[in-house]
Amino acid sequence: MNRIVAKVQLSENVFKMMVAAPEIAAQRKAGQFVVIMTEEKGERIPLTIVDSDAQKGTITIIFQVVGKTTISLAAMEEGDNLFAVLGPLGVPTEMGLFGTTVVVGGGVGIGVAYPIIKALKDAGNNVIAIIGARTKDILILEDDIRKICDRLIVSTDDGSYGVHGFVTDVLRDLIESRMVIDRVFAIGPVPMMKFLCDVTRPHNIKTIVSLNPIMVDATGMCGACRVSVGGETKLACVEGPEFDGHAVDFDLLTSRLRMYCDEEEEARRGCKCHE
Repeated sequence: MNRIVAKVQLSENVFKMMVAAPEIAAQRKAGQFVVIMTEEKGERIPLTIVDSDAQKGTITIIFQVVGKTTISLAAMEEGDNLFAVLGPLGVPTEMGLFGTTVVVGGGVGIGVAYPIIKALKDAGNNVIAIIGARTKDILILEDDIRKICDRLIVSTDDGSYGVHGFVTDVLRDLIESRMVIDRVFAIGPVPMMKFLCDVTRPHNIKTIVSLNPIMVDATGMCGACRVSVGGETKLACVEGPEFDGHAVDFDLLTSRLRMYCDEEEEARRGCKCHE
């Protein structure tokens, strides 16, 4: 059992939790994730490790309420125990002294961007962060990210805060300003990552994306999380979740993410926590 140490609601449907997981906290690196089970016969869901404290033995996760399991998770409180937390899983973000890096986070993907920004800065890079949301009310982690990067640009789709437009528009403006960008990291909704790669591809800027395919066992056995990268099948759980965005087949990823929409909606409607 893993005790929930702290719980904070960041926006209407987004929560941050600190969970006791000392072994994971001691080992995890940026880009890695955990698989969480709220109950013994429950679903296994992958969630990125946003932060950790090895001394306290805790990890921090951020999740959006979208389905049965995240509804159940959001209903849990401080002091409650999760049935299982497995990790750290996945390949850590490749780190190095790249130069000027731009990390783009959209929606709840901002939570995934946070540890990457922190690790890149610790490695000595000049880090520009671009974060965006549909509206100001659902923007998360602005103050936290501002503290760890060299420059932060915020955008909202509706213009309620920051730059009026999409994060892809902000990145395009930076590129057109003739800024030298050595590497881009993108985390967010699939359409956002796809369009962002379309922006960087003509300029040959290496772009790393963090993928979120359907995942079951997270050990490379089931094959549910397979994605096509450069015409080859990759397993996001053990070979990712990060890949070269210019080589990802985003259309295939999108179609696979829609495979169980009806079943997911039926499960969500049947969740007692939603009543």
